[in-house]
Amino acid sequence: MAIIFGILAILLPVLVGSMVWEHFDHYCGRDDEVYINSLEHFLKKLGATLLSAFALLWIGMSLVFS
Repeated sequence: MAIIFGILAILLPVLVGSMVWEHFDHYCGRDDEVYINSLEHFLKKLGATLLSAFALLWIGMSLVFS
């Protein structure tokens, strides 16, 4: 059972991270092509994706190993 929960705890952050990456432009894009193509927007998108994925990974692994 721990193996199944461990696999789910690893795959769930990947799924959520990809969803955050895809939908970030809709929520924070401001419908401005120049802003969407800027480095600032890319770094915010990357940071939000990594933060959400690692937070879920941390919570999932702590639940599996507790």
